Amino acid sequence: MSTVLIIDDVAAMRDQYAYDLQRLGGFQALTADGGSEGLALLAREPVDCVILDLEMPGVDGFEVLATLKKKGSRVPVIVYTGTGNYERCVRAVKLGAYGFLDKDEPLARVVQEIENAIAWGRLHREVARLRRHSGEAGALLGESPAAVALKEVIDRLAVIPSSVLITGESGSGKELVARRLHAAGPRSRGPFVAVNCAALPESMIESELFGHERGAFTGADRTRRGAFETAHQGTLFLDEVGELPLPAQAKLLRVLEDGMITRLGSHKPLATDTRVVAATNRDLEQEVTAGRFRQDLLFRLNTHTVHVPALRERLSDVPLLAEHFLELVCEKFGRPRHTLAPETLAVLQGCSWSRNNVRELRNTIERMVIAAEGTVIGPETVPAEIRAPGAGPDAPDKAGPAGTLRELKAAAERGIILAALERNHWHISRTAKELGLADHSSLLKIMRRHGIRK
Repeated sequence: MSTVLIIDDVAAMRDQYAYDLQRLGGFQALTADGGSEGLALLAREPVDCVILDLEMPGVDGFEVLATLKKKGSRVPVIVYTGTGNYERCVRAVKLGAYGFLDKDEPLARVVQEIENAIAWGRLHREVARLRRHSGEAGALLGESPAAVALKEVIDRLAVIPSSVLITGESGSGKELVARRLHAAGPRSRGPFVAVNCAALPESMIESELFGHERGAFTGADRTRRGAFETAHQGTLFLDEVGELPLPAQAKLLRVLEDGMITRLGSHKPLATDTRVVAATNRDLEQEVTAGRFRQDLLFRLNTHTVHVPALRERLSDVPLLAEHFLELVCEKFGRPRHTLAPETLAVLQGCSWSRNNVRELRNTIERMVIAAEGTVIGPETVPAEIRAPGAGPDAPDKAGPAGTLRELKAAAERGIILAALERNHWHISRTAKELGLADHSSLLKIMRRHGIRK
């Protein structure tokens, strides 16, 4: 339920608005008798939209707008006036108001304007989140069979309201998968809220997920919405859900079962319409066996499962990803357009990327841009610990000195073999034929030399 705050010094007007908005619009309405009280309420209560009178004694509407602008508040504000002085309304819009209304407007239009303002606020928050994550946006780029299959699964599940469990190694792009599930589905106009369960102190998990009332515990000086309320009619992404302690798992299960949450310090249950998408790099079946994860919660979360392949399982996508990250990094640092030499791409494609997958590739490209002396990035800029052929934990250490011709040739050969295997879905005989080798045993011998195995 969205919350609207009406700030007006005329009691009859604000109380009537509050009553009508609750009755016809289904909003939760708060009221304040002036600018000072309104600002205080905004500081301690979660509010989705403000209806603001401009003509008030003491702190008037303009001062409220100026204060909110100074604080960087993103709560949309609709000013209303009974004087018909639209020049003052235009001045208010320049101070950051979303729009303005006449006090005599039909209530149906007021409700529609509030709904539009709330949707506008959500859109701006989503744009800000997308900008923060733009550096990782390439995680879902790719034309390998694994990348194409992943995108097909995502698009198929996006329209389904059920919960989804995303599995995959760290840095493989699990949050990007969750964002695509949200953006491609019917909830795309609602909020996307991400919570990193591994980063939450155990004492704050319940407050973070379900919210709290003012005074619920020491330091709770204001009412706070939890992630479920914030994600109402949208998507809640629970990253590293396997890190939740058992008591929090029990409360999460209850919400998934009945769609009701209760803030800390309150006895009033609130309905929430939120799609839950969870992610983990753990084997939750093993966690269940070890008694660290509830089996009934796992059944609730993995209605559908999406596995994100590691980058080493789609090495043919490395050139495309590397070029994408190169463009982003050059733009970020204000550098002229750089290019990657073919030998450099061969070295990158020959690496296992076992430390941090796509995120590791992006960080490596950034280091290479900083180290490069010209606009063409040669293989010598690839960090030594990255370019060693077979650098993954499953590969033998057959690297010569970093940067030698032997090493570069081995890395290029390894990349060619892996790309061909991916194209042929790891069918050994077919891959050997494509590469012009005598038979499948010749290919197996090369694979053993490079420590390649499916």
